[in-house]
Amino acid sequence: MSTTIWAIDPSHSEVQFKVKHLVITTVTGNFKEFSGTVEAGDDFENAKISFEAKVDSINTNSEQRDGHLKSADFFEVEKYPTLSFSSTKFVKTDDEEFELVGDLTIKDVTKSVKLSVEYGGTATDPWGNVKAGFELTAKINRKDFGLTWNAPTEAGGVLVSEEVKLIANIQLVKQA
Repeated sequence: MSTTIWAIDPSHSEVQFKVKHLVITTVTGNFKEFSGTVEAGDDFENAKISFEAKVDSINTNSEQRDGHLKSADFFEVEKYPTLSFSSTKFVKTDDEEFELVGDLTIKDVTKSVKLSVEYGGTATDPWGNVKAGFELTAKINRKDFGLTWNAPTEAGGVLVSEEVKLIANIQLVKQA
């Protein structure tokens, strides 16, 4: 079986996270700068996947909040400028579904995480580029990665939930 190298097409991809704020609403953020490669056979089974995001590109539609997220309270962007992911397992569970397991590194903490992956298909664009689409979802606990800052609320709750939902819509482009 021959392997093909695929690269993330950043102009047709997005990497988002969602966190409950005050337990009543969800704040969505994303990373504007990221890259990644996939080494795979034709059916993507057992693909080797690597991904990296520049933490400084974090965007939650609030400059003040983004600045706080980049600070030592959260990501410590000056000390840890990137977060990364490297797959350890990519298994097809049915025609359009995969289970992805890999090592997620945020700050100086690396933990194994499991993501659900939906394969959207493969198509050729008008310029002859072969593209493949995937949607990845997962839930992590931010405290597992040293992102522990929080503030109590008047009602005894917390400002920011520990659970973080990850959602990535990724378009890959086959490399020559």
